[in-house]
Amino acid sequence: MSLGLNTGLVDIPSETATSPEGGEAYQSGSTLKMILMVFTENKLAVIGVALILFFILFSFVGPVIYHTQQVFTNPNVKDQGPSLQHLLGTDDVGFDNLGRLMLGGQTSLEVGIAAAVLAVCIGVIWGATAGLIGGFVDAVMMRIVDSMLAIPFLLLLILLGAIFSTSVLELIIAIAFVAWLGPARLVRGETLSLRVREYVQAVRVMGGSQRRVLLRHIIPNSIGVVVVNATFQVADAIIAVATLSFLGFGIAPPATNWGLELSNGTTYVFAGYWWLIYPAGVCIVLTVMAFNFVGDALRDSLEVRLQKR
Repeated sequence: MSLGLNTGLVDIPSETATSPEGGEAYQSGSTLKMILMVFTENKLAVIGVALILFFILFSFVGPVIYHTQQVFTNPNVKDQGPSLQHLLGTDDVGFDNLGRLMLGGQTSLEVGIAAAVLAVCIGVIWGATAGLIGGFVDAVMMRIVDSMLAIPFLLLLILLGAIFSTSVLELIIAIAFVAWLGPARLVRGETLSLRVREYVQAVRVMGGSQRRVLLRHIIPNSIGVVVVNATFQVADAIIAVATLSFLGFGIAPPATNWGLELSNGTTYVFAGYWWLIYPAGVCIVLTVMAFNFVGDALRDSLEVRLQKR
């Protein structure tokens, strides 16, 4: 029964909107702002980004400003200490050491980033396919991964480096061939969790193909895990490049990288030629630390997105 009373109440539209569970269950704009806020609050992450930008500029823009000759040797100026003409001295064949660091940084960053991207792409496709299909196919695909993981990483890397290390492209392929195993297992585990979600089941009920489920739902919703792992893969790939070059399996001169520079410098460890040892080592350590800082911050930041899924 209506009492006809005017209570004075006004309908206020609710600001809380419900969304279907799944990949679009949150407002992307506000979530992105929250991710950026959490990321920038991490001071080590900001330092890491600054270091990455510095080494990119140092390696690719530096040679444009600081011109050096990095093709022909000049024994007349070999093993000279730092001076106005050679800011970080010269090496045992007369190359300007600062110029060698810039050239070596190009190779190290190119191989590290390209190998990491290739490894992550292979690992994402392999792991997502195995986790989505499941059953016998999943068992076979993951046993292949486990079998390769049983081989010591350094041994497999040296074996591939001895066969495929005459060029930058071959070095990228060799490192990626070893590095994709980790992302594959990671994405496979994420896929096993995602494939039972309601929105994935709804697509299947509506007749969606496995390909559509994989490309439109599984991989996009695994992107947070993939991005975080990719930053660590870059750091690992740079270390792998340095390791191979330090052991003598790197690309042939006059090309160089930081690992090769460090390997050459250890010959003079007791001669007092510090400019041949420490700069290359510092570049490797700082670059790897920078990518690890960014990876840690991305992992913490993307937890905000996971909480809203």
